Amino acid sequence: MSDFKKLALAARTLVIFKSLKERTVFSKLLMALEYESAECYCDFVAALYMHSDNLTEYILKLVLENENIFMLTRGAGKKTGFFLDECLANELALIEQIAKIPAQEFERKIGFDGFLPHYAVNEQIDFSQVYAQRIYAISQFGYGIYSEYHVFMIKEGAIAPVKNPDPIMLSQLTGYEYQRKQVIDNTLALLKGRPANNVLLYGDCGTGKSSTVKAIANEYRSQGLRLIELKKKQLHELPNITETVCKNPLKFIIFIDDLSFTEDDDDFAALKAILEGSVAAAADNLVIYATSNRRHLVRETFSSREGDEVHLNDTLQEFLSLSDRFGLSICFQKPDKTTYLKVVDELAREYQLKTPIDEVHTQAEAFAIQRGGRSPRTAKQFIEFLKGNEE
Repeated sequence: MSDFKKLALAARTLVIFKSLKERTVFSKLLMALEYESAECYCDFVAALYMHSDNLTEYILKLVLENENIFMLTRGAGKKTGFFLDECLANELALIEQIAKIPAQEFERKIGFDGFLPHYAVNEQIDFSQVYAQRIYAISQFGYGIYSEYHVFMIKEGAIAPVKNPDPIMLSQLTGYEYQRKQVIDNTLALLKGRPANNVLLYGDCGTGKSSTVKAIANEYRSQGLRLIELKKKQLHELPNITETVCKNPLKFIIFIDDLSFTEDDDDFAALKAILEGSVAAAADNLVIYATSNRRHLVRETFSSREGDEVHLNDTLQEFLSLSDRFGLSICFQKPDKTTYLKVVDELAREYQLKTPIDEVHTQAEAFAIQRGGRSPRTAKQFIEFLKGNEE
């Protein structure tokens, strides 16, 4: 049996990294080792080229992102035993050996007269050392999909990554510094393992409530922050989400955008239970950040105040107090003229407008009147409109 076939056979006995064999590149690499044919080799290289031209670095990436029993145990803050540690050491050594096989060695084994594509390897990488460093900093990098992505959504009842999230950063947001600082401070408390509040960001539309949450998620992703966006109709998924991430070493924001309820809304009770701290929702690595245009999240009608319920006042107070169950409520009001023009000025510099600033101010005010009022969103729309029409 050739050395390549022995490596392929050994790789099929992986335990900790068993799921690596389900990854296309690694699977096709094992087939190339086992069959030593030009066709299998080219299939493997074609798959590799879809991601990288460096075999060692790509396989290491798969290893570091792999969600396995060793990562899960360490991620939950538990110790691993002798046998699991021994298994890890041997499997990392085997995978490293496979990941450092040069293309020229394949050429020699295959003995093909025609052209065969090449790839790079990195002999300097020590898989065991890099893996140990990742385990040490697991609360910063995470594992599985959480190490590759930082924004997620709920799709068919499961947490799924958002591969192209909004890239907005805090440095791009102007105004509302006081409000934004409160959210940032609360987020930093979460990241440091301190008590953190659920937050309601409410107020006028276009004032940057949602952008604030997204920018914070982008800003602190390297410190172990992840964001899971939840639609209002998915609130019943909260207990399952909490159970899934509660033992994860990372910190999570559950983001609910544009939140409001009607009086007979079934989702009202679900959120109320979460905010009150039900047993199913308890998790010290998770907070809820919700945005709304309303201070009181339940739409109340005059007819509801004239109902025939015996204890009508108690019901009304329950509706009105939902927003008070958030530990922190932050108001984003429409900006005055000075603040609005400050946002315009910042955006004009960012977009490198050529139009004189006095003329920009005049047009910005007119644009805001046409759009029904001043807001950071209106300012951005105006600047983009002006930039698009500049010669």
